[in-house]
Amino acid sequence: MLLGACAMTLGLTVAAPSAGAQKLEQGIRSEHVVQLQEQLSELGYFDAGVTGYYGSITQSAVREFQQAQGLSADGVAGPVTLNRLNQKVKAEGETLRQLAKLIHGEARGESFEGQVAVGAVVLNRVQSGEFPSSISEVIFQKGQFTAVDDGQFNLKPTATSFKAARQALNGADPTHGALFYYNPKIATSEWSKSRPTLLTIGQHDFTR
Repeated sequence: MLLGACAMTLGLTVAAPSAGAQKLEQGIRSEHVVQLQEQLSELGYFDAGVTGYYGSITQSAVREFQQAQGLSADGVAGPVTLNRLNQKVKAEGETLRQLAKLIHGEARGESFEGQVAVGAVVLNRVQSGEFPSSISEVIFQKGQFTAVDDGQFNLKPTATSFKAARQALNGADPTHGALFYYNPKIATSEWSKSRPTLLTIGQHDFTR
């Protein structure tokens, strides 16, 4: 009775776990919404704090995901949307998470374009034939990324980092094929400085 009274006072719908798992929509607050927001964040669709409340921001994120997946974009996370979301996280989650962590560690102070650019360098290396053939192997190749070497890779990535990783995985490449980048203000490697610069985004020069 007390829970119901609180919900009525706040104007919220408190969903039972079974009901929440079947259909989530605006006005619901539950652990299932927490999971939904975390999954949307991991896929780069949700860039607000995880609250467990299904408000307009969550609704917009669900609608964006639905549009990207060719689903009916009603902003309601029903069984079809939730199943598709689970499939995408399972299929792409670890790769996306690793790339987001690298982007956050290497470029969290950069613009969104600058963050996508760092992710694109990883993808360009995978496709180049000059580096390992998987994203994970490129990221963890010894001595290649400062964030991996100094532990910044282990920081928790933001939703923006996940979104930048998603764009890079989808083919966005502001660098036009760069394989390297460095900050000319702090770089000490003469080899890096000797390579022709393709373009500069924020603090990073991108090279081949």
